[in-house]
Amino acid sequence: MKRIVLFSGGSACRSINVALCQNGADVTRVVPAWDSGGSSKVIRERLAILSVGDIRQALMTMAHGEGCAGDVVKICNARLSANLGREEARNEFLFYAEGRHPLLERMEPGLHGAILNYLNTFASSVGREFDFRHGSIGNFILTGACLAHNGDVNTAIFVFRKLCGIRGNVWPSSCDNDLVLSARLNDGRSLMPQDVITSMVPEDARIGIAEVELARADRSPAVANPAVLDAIANADLIAFGPGSLYTSILPHLLVNGLVPAIENASCPVVFIGNILQCRETMGLTLEDVLSAANLHGRKGGGNADLFVSVLANRMLFPFEKTIGKFPYLRENLQEDAGTAIFRGEFEDAWSRGQHDGDATVAVLLKIAAGGASDA
Repeated sequence: MKRIVLFSGGSACRSINVALCQNGADVTRVVPAWDSGGSSKVIRERLAILSVGDIRQALMTMAHGEGCAGDVVKICNARLSANLGREEARNEFLFYAEGRHPLLERMEPGLHGAILNYLNTFASSVGREFDFRHGSIGNFILTGACLAHNGDVNTAIFVFRKLCGIRGNVWPSSCDNDLVLSARLNDGRSLMPQDVITSMVPEDARIGIAEVELARADRSPAVANPAVLDAIANADLIAFGPGSLYTSILPHLLVNGLVPAIENASCPVVFIGNILQCRETMGLTLEDVLSAANLHGRKGGGNADLFVSVLANRMLFPFEKTIGKFPYLRENLQEDAGTAIFRGEFEDAWSRGQHDGDATVAVLLKIAAGGASDA
């Protein structure tokens, strides 16, 4: 059983996570701790705790990959209606928090009691006027567990995994609850926080991002999660990507202590190239992306280029081709640049622009075993 540590964002690596689980790997997902948007934003601002949205999403992906489909997983994957009034949404929340949902009613008392305890801890903490609309029940449970365990997100994740029967690990790269991500554009202007960078206007996307910075609200460095350092030390392979380059992938490298830990790990370190360009990488090639990754690795304390292996999707068109609004990410990597390039047709035949999890994982596991060659 290969121990794979996957630094990622949200949905972009879902198929890879699922395929790793289905191929018997021992998977640790490392997710961002600086999310400032989405439905988690309201919770983070209200309670001054770490945003749990990416954590919960990764846990649900892990559950899917492991074939966990029990009642607890179904409850944790539920989301409240978005088109109701505030009071109606609160009443829908209480349908869960008071144990009246049929899936909760048929659970054994220990599970039933734990979930209701965390939901009611959350409700009492956010107050009567909290807007529950479109909220994730899993986010509410995970946040309630974090509050119930004195703000210890690692303990909350451990409890959540046990409730759902999930074997794999999901950790934020830092447990700091006040991290702020900022980006410096190529024209010198700055954007912050994460959700502003993610939704930058097309004009800014064309200008492009030069680098990102990650720090706590008081400007002190982000502190590495000890659970992540343990996973790195015991890994058979460490992979970064796919995902949004500057908001989901590269900031991990700026968490204090992570890059030196990766350099000290006696295993391959792989960069998984995206299939398509995105708003954060308009006009870039995979060579440009890899250069940015190695730059941020050095910013994070690295002594040399961190990524000496890269998975590159084989481009099948001699002309620019787009899926939706974005073109394919061209490779432009040089064989003599000291990088081991593993080329393959990694695009999913049914979900264009997304990775084929099985094809990607087949190469990752070969690299972990020391026997991979050009795909």
